[in-house]
Amino acid sequence: MSWNDINFFYSDHFEVSLSEKHRFPIDKYRLLRACLTEQGVIQKSQCKPSEMISKELLMLAHDPKYIEEVLNLTLDKKQARPIGLPLNNDMVNRTRASAQAFTSAVDESLIHGYGASFAGGTHHAHFDAGEGFCFFNDFAINVRRLYQLYPQKNILILDLDVHQGNGNSSILKNDLNVFIVSFHGKSNYPYRKVESHIDVGFENNTADDVYLSKLTEVINKLKKMSFDHIFYQAGVDTLAADSFGKLSLTHEGLIKRDELVFKWAFEEKIPIASAIGGGYAKDIQETVKAYVSTFKTAKRYYLKNFCL
Repeated sequence: MSWNDINFFYSDHFEVSLSEKHRFPIDKYRLLRACLTEQGVIQKSQCKPSEMISKELLMLAHDPKYIEEVLNLTLDKKQARPIGLPLNNDMVNRTRASAQAFTSAVDESLIHGYGASFAGGTHHAHFDAGEGFCFFNDFAINVRRLYQLYPQKNILILDLDVHQGNGNSSILKNDLNVFIVSFHGKSNYPYRKVESHIDVGFENNTADDVYLSKLTEVINKLKKMSFDHIFYQAGVDTLAADSFGKLSLTHEGLIKRDELVFKWAFEEKIPIASAIGGGYAKDIQETVKAYVSTFKTAKRYYLKNFCL
């Protein structure tokens, strides 16, 4: 098995229209896929449109009442407002496809050692509520799904998005088969954090050296633990150019971040499933460039054979 055997999953074939003034850069998903194929990082044949996730899988991590209210578009406006995205059929279909894209990426990682979605990382969704551009929590769903399939597996959620994964922790805090690590801006959204197993909050304007030093330290601790799978939230909103980030990482720093993660997973033969997470630079090309670099970094390792 090699890089060219891996399928990658996208959800932007479910089109959603947002107003020009909307803060969410929804075009980044389509642009990422286009850049990856144009630059030859991934072949078009490897890009697969995702189906919509089933209600049964959603129920692994979410309240049935909340699921029905979202799917039927009857969620109370007060509850819908914190999500920050319109509640309509197009958005719900896109949301379900995004959750399934990560689910499929997890399955690819079980086969190839690496799998990735061109979306996902919806770590702000809670059991019975959504927020922060997240309706359903794809990581929590798949932690529970893998536990049903492989009860012996210990899963690490490595969340390097600039925003703390409060939904991951609120849903999974009592699950015994998952260990959650979150690196995030100390003063950034969400303003009420939910405790993870390891939380590292950075001051505003933290640069590459401090961030990478702390990541190296934490990975060295994690190496002493036993994990059978890694879910990697590879958000690029730690970039200095990001509108919501408040940190000051460079493109070079993000590449080194990804090298630390992929090198560890590859050498230890720990399957890793990745979601792209947040990215909100005013110049959308800055965000796309950073996402593309993550895939290029992964390819340097997984171009080789990975034997599970």
